[in-house]
Amino acid sequence: MNKRQFIFSAIAATVLAACGGQQQNSSAPEKAASTPAAAQSSAPAADVGNKRLAITAIVEHPALDEVRQGVLAQLKAEGFEEGKNLTVDFQSAQGNPSTAAQIAKKFAGDKPDAVIAIGTPSAQAMAAASKDIPLVYAAVTDPVAAKLVSSWEASGTNVTGVSDQLPLEPQIDLMKKLVPTLKTVGYVYSPSEVNSTIVLDQLKTELAKHNMELAAVPAQRTTDVLSAARSLNGKAQLIYTSLDNNVVSSFPSMYKAATEMKIPVLASDSGSVPRGAVAALGVNYTDIGTETGKITARILKGEAAGAIPSHKMSKFDLLISPKHAQEQGIAFSDEIKQAATKVIE
Repeated sequence: MNKRQFIFSAIAATVLAACGGQQQNSSAPEKAASTPAAAQSSAPAADVGNKRLAITAIVEHPALDEVRQGVLAQLKAEGFEEGKNLTVDFQSAQGNPSTAAQIAKKFAGDKPDAVIAIGTPSAQAMAAASKDIPLVYAAVTDPVAAKLVSSWEASGTNVTGVSDQLPLEPQIDLMKKLVPTLKTVGYVYSPSEVNSTIVLDQLKTELAKHNMELAAVPAQRTTDVLSAARSLNGKAQLIYTSLDNNVVSSFPSMYKAATEMKIPVLASDSGSVPRGAVAALGVNYTDIGTETGKITARILKGEAAGAIPSHKMSKFDLLISPKHAQEQGIAFSDEIKQAATKVIE
């Protein structure tokens, strides 16, 4: 079997299907003279001058940190270097939606040249706080369902960005290969995160097609994750974690529970594998930061956010950890080992 064939054939089919109805490249279409000002694309300025960038994240954890680092690295490559011609104000909401709203109001008053909002709650807060400051969301699973944009096309508003949405079918295929007798999948999620509830509904529907069930347990706060995971003991054969910021930020608790119960945890982000997941099939968050940086650079050079279509990632990596697999009661097949992009020892 060719390397990665069993997983990535499914991904390829999903991505190709998506491309048929959604514009995902970063090229901004030309706008007619009658187009609203927010949607008009202007030529990049010859002299970018000094720019002010505000960045907010709903919480700090490895995946979201990688996004921010990727953004700043790409902006530097585009000629915008922090401390030289770029001033950056970074604020974390520490997992609190109320704090995210306060940060958004502050940024709206500061009127920077652009705002990058990492994570769905922070992006929603910023979108509510300002309708004119260019807003670039990052690591938002479904920006349409989150009402940040009306479609994946150029929004015609002040909002654009980069999604971390994953096709679920390859995830389910991997679950079945990790646990061949799989009948019930556990899922810990934050009810207040729209990206988590969207995956909840989608996962329930997709698992039913494979005659499998979903055992979902809410965890409103990071401190609830350990008890929520433990409540799946005897109810699930595998735990799947989506791009839920509360769960990802408290992944050591998930790892502790999974090891105690001998139930493997499959993650959606690569950063959770070193922290306790047996495997992850997902996007590279530094790459998300890179794409976000490219879009932000275009805006800082004079292009309108509303003229730039939202972007979906199309490259997915499979990371595995034999150590965590052993601790959580499973062993990888040769097929999975051969398909792995990276092995975390």
